[in-house]
Amino acid sequence: MLKNKLKKYNLILASGSPRRQQFFKDLDLDFEIKLKEIEEIYPPELKAAAITDYLAELKASAFEGELQPNDILITSDTIVWHNDKALGKPKDQQDAFKILKSLSNTTHEVITSVCFKTTLETTVLNELTKVTFNQLSDEAILYYLENYKPYDKAGAYGIQEWIGFIGVSKIEGSYANVMGMPTDKVYEYLSKLA
Repeated sequence: MLKNKLKKYNLILASGSPRRQQFFKDLDLDFEIKLKEIEEIYPPELKAAAITDYLAELKASAFEGELQPNDILITSDTIVWHNDKALGKPKDQQDAFKILKSLSNTTHEVITSVCFKTTLETTVLNELTKVTFNQLSDEAILYYLENYKPYDKAGAYGIQEWIGFIGVSKIEGSYANVMGMPTDKVYEYLSKLA
């Protein structure tokens, strides 16, 4: 399938996220992982998808001048957008508790942007998924935080974990997107590129 079409390309996934790396394995693509430390700071006037678009492109710009003609660099960024605010990764348990409490019994948006960079062009696409949580008890939130420690996740939760099974009542849009990668869009874009 796509793996064969992309034979002449070198896919580089610039993400330390185990979930994103697993998605690429599950899509049956050959890729290498390259990481660069960048400060994820964005202009304060940006909202929703403009934030993730900006950060995904910022991550890709760190590789400027290093790409070979057959390289396709892929970077991405995910935020939870709720009450007109971006919820990133929690600072600590207290912050995570506060975030999950604010998501309880409401609907929020999960936005992921993916940047594809070659020596010739840079393309950014994004996806938005709406997630509705049931009422979460303090006890359930604390249990989740103590047992799953979701401190590396935007919005302080992983939908594929216990909290997703017991807490999510409705999802509108891509499930994979909530985990950090709109896999269908990524596959479609790479198919066009090939």
